[in-house]
Amino acid sequence: ESKKILGTKPDGSLLYTTGDSHHPVASYTDGTYDGKYAWTNDKLNSRLARIRLDTFECDKITELPNVQGLHGACPDKRDPVDPKINHTTRLFVGSEFAVPLPNDGRDLEKPEKYASLVTCLDAETMEVRWQCRVDGNMDLLATSYDGKLAAWNQYNSENGVHFTEMMVAERDNVVFVNIARVEQAIKDGKFKTYGDSKVPVADGTKEANKDPKTALICYVPIPKNPHGVNATPDGKYFIASGKLSPTCSVIDLSLILKWFAGEGKEPRDIVVAEPEVGLGPLHTTFDGKGNAYTTLFLDSQVVKWDIEAAIKQFKGDKNVKVVLDRIDCHYQPGHLNASMAETREADGKWLVVGSKFSKDRYLPVGPLHDENEQLFDITGEKMKLLADHPAHPEPHDFIIVKRDKIKTRQVYAIDEFPNAVKDYKDSRVDRKGNKVTVYLASGAPQFSLGEFKVKRGDEVTVILTNHDKIEDLTHGFGIEKYSVNFIVNPGETRSVTFKADKAGVYWCYCTH
Repeated sequence: ESKKILGTKPDGSLLYTTGDSHHPVASYTDGTYDGKYAWTNDKLNSRLARIRLDTFECDKITELPNVQGLHGACPDKRDPVDPKINHTTRLFVGSEFAVPLPNDGRDLEKPEKYASLVTCLDAETMEVRWQCRVDGNMDLLATSYDGKLAAWNQYNSENGVHFTEMMVAERDNVVFVNIARVEQAIKDGKFKTYGDSKVPVADGTKEANKDPKTALICYVPIPKNPHGVNATPDGKYFIASGKLSPTCSVIDLSLILKWFAGEGKEPRDIVVAEPEVGLGPLHTTFDGKGNAYTTLFLDSQVVKWDIEAAIKQFKGDKNVKVVLDRIDCHYQPGHLNASMAETREADGKWLVVGSKFSKDRYLPVGPLHDENEQLFDITGEKMKLLADHPAHPEPHDFIIVKRDKIKTRQVYAIDEFPNAVKDYKDSRVDRKGNKVTVYLASGAPQFSLGEFKVKRGDEVTVILTNHDKIEDLTHGFGIEKYSVNFIVNPGETRSVTFKADKAGVYWCYCTH
């Protein structure tokens, strides 16, 4: 069952045996979490995994064509085409590393052939709907609450191929995608395909999108090498952090829509504030009270600042107070998130910060240190550090969801599994040539068969059904010397197939 989800090579071995997960996100209804799905990326292999939140188990994994460096993902919050649909239907991802299109080895030394794509997937089928070619490297993203826009922080507006070529421009962009227009372009046949992929790819480059009234994309210039873009809970603004600039840029979404309607001026005019907040701003979250919280990587701090005050300052008010508080983090914070901050129900209670270094916070256990995630109380005017929590290297991102949003199931129904061993009396060993199937049931504290015998060279499939109906009574099944070890939850059926390539006695036991 796991291999079917993970994917295999022709010889049956796993397609990939490692990955690099960064950003969990969750599905929405009416602008808040609905407890149906979560997703996370695999940056190393350009894959996206979906997790069912009723079981907290992965049920689908999709590998994207034409891209590398799938850093982050974001679901839509309502349908961009049908406003009556108020829940997540699409998922959007970027690609941080440009590659030649097609990436078949012919254009390695031709920088003009390199490109990044943004990708749209169907939230239910997990199939790729479309892609759109863009200028620059597409990093992290956010989606608007009205469903109309997705936006990525973009660096490498220079379209460089080597690292040193990507740091020249003083401004890069936040790249806004008009989702309905891209889908109409695809519907109208205005797309290409690359290599073996059949996925339609629209043209979102600057050269092809000069007229705002027909443009698929709007490139909003901001400083410099931005890292992170986040949507305010009131749906009014996107905020991007400058990283190599000490600023955060506030973008008014109503002005973006006016620009696409041909009523705006230059894309830069859509920026309505750009306060200096500190050194190395990376990511921003919100308390639902009009305040933003931004990590400062170089200062090892979180800064709390007032969004509307920043807008007034940008208009010339020199007396307004923008920065409200700072607090030290330990050390070099990257991502942060406040409770329910990526929904309309941001409650301003808790803040978690993921720091890249722990240094002296924990007992050292060798060269590789635990990293540090810190919990803050943000209910008052001043942030208060409450606790440190060790984390696997390196802590990247997280969301904080109210517990009542998640409705999990504790026990499966045996009838959900077509291959279930529904009665202990059905336990048996069946042979068809050199293929052997072992039908097992389990009920604490034993399996339904005391032993099974096969011949060396047989292909053996063990099917195990857990007959216990008690919460938390998960069983395990392991076979000595055969690299077989899996769990079966209450009421669930799972299986494993292996080749019996060794003679002798090999114990099977419950590993859980």
